[in-house]
Amino acid sequence: MALILMKQIIVLFLMMGCGLVVVKLGMLKVEDSKALSVITLYLLLPSVVIHSFDIEYTPEVMSGFLLALAAALVFHGILFVICTVLSSIFHLGAVEKCSLIYTNAGNIIMPLAAALLGEEWQIYATAFLAVQMTILFSHGQSVMEGKPGINWKKIVTNPNMIAVVAGLVLFLTPLQLPDVLADTMTSMARAVGPVSMIMLGMALADIEWKKLFTGKRVYGMVLARMVLLPLVAVIFLRTWGTLSSVPDSRSILLVTLLAAITPTAATITQMAQLYNQDAAYASAINVMTTVVCVVTMPLMVMLYMM
Repeated sequence: MALILMKQIIVLFLMMGCGLVVVKLGMLKVEDSKALSVITLYLLLPSVVIHSFDIEYTPEVMSGFLLALAAALVFHGILFVICTVLSSIFHLGAVEKCSLIYTNAGNIIMPLAAALLGEEWQIYATAFLAVQMTILFSHGQSVMEGKPGINWKKIVTNPNMIAVVAGLVLFLTPLQLPDVLADTMTSMARAVGPVSMIMLGMALADIEWKKLFTGKRVYGMVLARMVLLPLVAVIFLRTWGTLSSVPDSRSILLVTLLAAITPTAATITQMAQLYNQDAAYASAINVMTTVVCVVTMPLMVMLYMM
């Protein structure tokens, strides 16, 4: 499983490289990646979410979804506790706190889950995404903005949250999408991997790599985000999977693990730009965690499967 994951991550990196090349050759500009970002956020990811719920309802699938949802909630609670402790010791800033808590699962987890386990397993990834998006646009935005409060409008109107609700309605009721619309969703869902990775590659084209490796603190962030917290996730989810009576619980929680050990969320860089935080530092953390994930993610999966 770890070798298969490494192969899939390398495939995603090659797609990312394509995005980097088209910018370096002058065929596109870095700013053009924003168009792909909009397409991914507002069209492709919602299609993936709805498509993931387009399976026959069974009590086993529902219990698995609830297991994944509960695991995501508890794991984020653990993240908050660990980050509070680390913050009291190392005096973490807003960018650092959010970079540790929020992963880039939105862009990476769906294609990985489909490649490793099959498209029918993507429904369990939506549980993690629903939890993370809710917390990101409440706690995350509050931290980055420096103001307490929850932006309920952002949460309720987020296209992926709407897609989760729509998907649950389709899953829990006899309602079905018309064949033409279902086929459209399927085709768009399968495009999320290439498009999101090309977008990330384009965004990396203007990174000043020499400056990226000069900050010492960024290495500590990478170590915490890609080694310390994933190890906690492995121990927590492996223990829960062993104790759970839900069928295929270890495989279901493997999907949760994949979401938990991905690099730092690219959204943090966007929020840093919006709220006048250190966007360059946020970008550096995102880039370095993305680079090292080709090694750390397979290792964590190997530990989980032992």
